[in-house]
Amino acid sequence: MKRSNLRRLAGSVVVLATVGALAVGGALEASAAATGTVKTAGDPLNVRRAPTASATAVKTVANGASVTIDCQISGSSVTGTYGTSTLWDYVPALGGYISDTYVYTGSDLRIAPDCGVGSGSGQCAGSCAGEGQYRSSDSHFLVYDTNADGYSAVVAYWLKGGAGPFYVWNSGGEGTKVDKAVSVPHGGWVFYKVCVANYTTGKPDLKSCSDGLTDFAA
Repeated sequence: MKRSNLRRLAGSVVVLATVGALAVGGALEASAAATGTVKTAGDPLNVRRAPTASATAVKTVANGASVTIDCQISGSSVTGTYGTSTLWDYVPALGGYISDTYVYTGSDLRIAPDCGVGSGSGQCAGSCAGEGQYRSSDSHFLVYDTNADGYSAVVAYWLKGGAGPFYVWNSGGEGTKVDKAVSVPHGGWVFYKVCVANYTTGKPDLKSCSDGLTDFAA
């Protein structure tokens, strides 16, 4: 992963608050977040639903804007203001991920814990149509089908104790969204993957699944 040292030269190093770790499904939970400043050539920066340049842009953030980074994760490679990297920053206030190559943090190293708990969204792996998001406030899955790849988008999820997999399907085709409530006890966790498959009422043959994500019901 190629990185630039411009961040260290441009200003003071961001001091990271103490981070606590909670092991849940192999994920970490941050007790404090880090900050950064968006630095582009002047244009707004796309905020993606998942940490890849092919994921849907849910909104934009202005050049020069300050952002609070909850966690960081490896995704697709991007070349930006600060070199080339696969590192992406999850910004809860923006509802998605931005490439770390466009964020001044004062460091060329990771400044936040790995994403997992609470990051709440993902995209199937490779050139596929599925995107998924867990909304912890009311325990809903949102499943998006973003292009016509011949498969339905599907989220496979498991509950505490290993119950599952259960499935939330979007078989409506390109450009559609399914919003479905799922039963997760208050404070309970849900572990899920975003995949594509041929729709079936039985056990599906899941394809192109994302890495697993862990989240909690508020």
